[in-house]
Amino acid sequence: MYYVIKKKLDTHPTQFIGFKVPKFITKKDSDNVIFEFKIDGKVVRKWVNKDEILLLSDDKEFYLKTMKSFQKVEEEQQKLVTAAQEKLNETIENFAQTMNEEFESFEEIRGNEEIPCILKDL
Repeated sequence: MYYVIKKKLDTHPTQFIGFKVPKFITKKDSDNVIFEFKIDGKVVRKWVNKDEILLLSDDKEFYLKTMKSFQKVEEEQQKLVTAAQEKLNETIENFAQTMNEEFESFEEIRGNEEIPCILKDL
C-alpha cells in the first residue's frame, strides 16, 4: 500500500488531502502520477500532477506523522484566520454604524441655509 499527501490548490481552509492507494503508475519523464483505485469492484484512475504531490511513500508511520504535523499547522492557521475574520466583521460593522451616524448628523443640518442642497427646494 502507498500513502499520498496531495496539495489541494485554492481550497481554503483545507490545503491538503491524504489517502492510501494500492497502485500507482508513472514515468521519470512524465509530469503526472496515475493513482489506481478500486471502487465498487471497478478500477478507477486519477491523474495527479507531480507538483501537487507532497508525499508518496510506502512508509505508513512517516505518512501518519507528516499528516499530523500538517493538520496541526492547518488548525493553528485556521484559528488565526477565524480570529481575523471576526475582527474584520467587527470593523465592518463599526464602519457601517459610524457612516450611518455621520449621515444622520448631516441630514439634521441639511435644511440649514448654509448647506447648498437643492433637495430642500424640491
